[in-house]
Amino acid sequence: MVALFLTIPTAPADAYVPVTTVVTDSVDVGAAALAANAAAAGLRNEVLDLALRAHARVLAEGRSSSPLLTVIDYSLPSRERRLWVLDTEKGTVLERELVAHGNRTGGDVATAFSNRAGSNQSSLGTFVTGKTYTGKHGKSLRLHGLDAGLNDLAFDRAIVVHGADYVNEGIIAQLGRLGRSQGCPALSPAASARIIDMIKDGSVVFSYHPSAAPEFETHLASR
Repeated sequence: MVALFLTIPTAPADAYVPVTTVVTDSVDVGAAALAANAAAAGLRNEVLDLALRAHARVLAEGRSSSPLLTVIDYSLPSRERRLWVLDTEKGTVLERELVAHGNRTGGDVATAFSNRAGSNQSSLGTFVTGKTYTGKHGKSLRLHGLDAGLNDLAFDRAIVVHGADYVNEGIIAQLGRLGRSQGCPALSPAASARIIDMIKDGSVVFSYHPSAAPEFETHLASR
């Protein structure tokens, strides 16, 4: 197996950031290559494992056929790039970006999550992306929560992926954190333009925080 390692340069949030990728000459990339690439891009193994289980569950249920998997690790501070888009078939990391959380979820560090309308808190668990629409934040992407009691009101709450001017390195320099949303996973305008088109129409999104570990296991074990 021949491997080539590329480094991740430092760049502003609204710039495209190449991620570290292991390029292999093997046809069967497999889980090991994905794990290596994800780890090189800063995604922890325990988070990846849960996200892959969630992805497998959704595919087995016939709710998605997409190899793309978006992972958000809300245990990391908002000033760090904590959203990844993975191609589970090719074993590659396509994107790594900043993402904001809800204004009642925490400051720089996310601590509180909700499935309740009007909470202004982020939701955790497994989602499938829906259709795009144009709203007050421009092009936005609807999310359908699949975990009863954890995120199944996401669509009704209008929890969507959208771009926001408060997601950038300049805001981090001023505030020590990103700006915050009303519960949506908000990206920089430049990143949202790329990622929304990439993951729309039926790919899986998994949002992680250790506080929901029992709920994750319940939902993953029940299928």
